[in-house]
Parts: sequence; C-alpha cells; structure tokens
Amino acid sequence: QAQLMESGGDSVEAGGSLRLSCTFSSYSWGSSCVGWFRQAPGKFLEGVATIFVGDGESYYSDSVKGRFTISRDSTKTTVYLQMNSLKPEDTGTYYCAIAVAEGYVCAPTHPQDFGYRGPGTQVTVSS
Repeated sequence: QAQLMESGGDSVEAGGSLRLSCTFSSYSWGSSCVGWFRQAPGKFLEGVATIFVGDGESYYSDSVKGRFTISRDSTKTTVYLQMNSLKPEDTGTYYCAIAVAEGYVCAPTHPQDFGYRGPGTQVTVSS
C-alpha cells in the first residue's frame, strides 16, 4: 500500500512563494498519476494540479494556472508543487494523492479518482 507524506507548508504573505513536496514509500511509481489537492475550512476538496510521473505531462485548475507548477524529480520518488504569487484564497490544507480508480482521469477535476491521500500540509496566505 502506498504511503504519502506532504511537507513544505507555511504561513506567507500574499505574493509570496512556497514549494510543497510529496514523498512516497512502499509504492512503485511506474506510470502513475499524482495529484495535489487542497481544502479550505468549510469548503470541498479542490483539485489543484496533476502530473503523469512517467512523462511529466501535467494539468492545472484554472484558479492556479500560471502561478503553480507541478513537477517530479529525476528519480520519480518525489512530486513538487511550486506555488508563486500566492493569494489569500490559496489558504488551505494541501494533500497529495495517487490516481487509483480503474480508468482514472489524471486531472484536477477528478479528485474522486485519487486515493492514498497523505496527512496534508497547511498553507496560510495573509493579505
């Protein structure tokens, strides 16, 4: 069973940057799809970005496109989320997860296709 762990969350001012990391254990990446999701208090889980670990093809939600970048390292054991030009509305707990559903869609619009979510890391952006 995959075990995921997020890190890198912090409190920053609007306009600042953070880089989140998602590390895996007990899992072979292969051609996996990994996604970053976030949840603000009182709101539903929102897809942020997804990436095919094999070839690096990535997808973004409209709310972060142009500001966030998802990537994986050369050993394909860590997935990153570089967040620039942060806004207060980016505040929330950020999670990474792996696409597990049969016939999954590797896109932020399909959070229901992802599982093995980590405990999350908190991002707070102040205005």
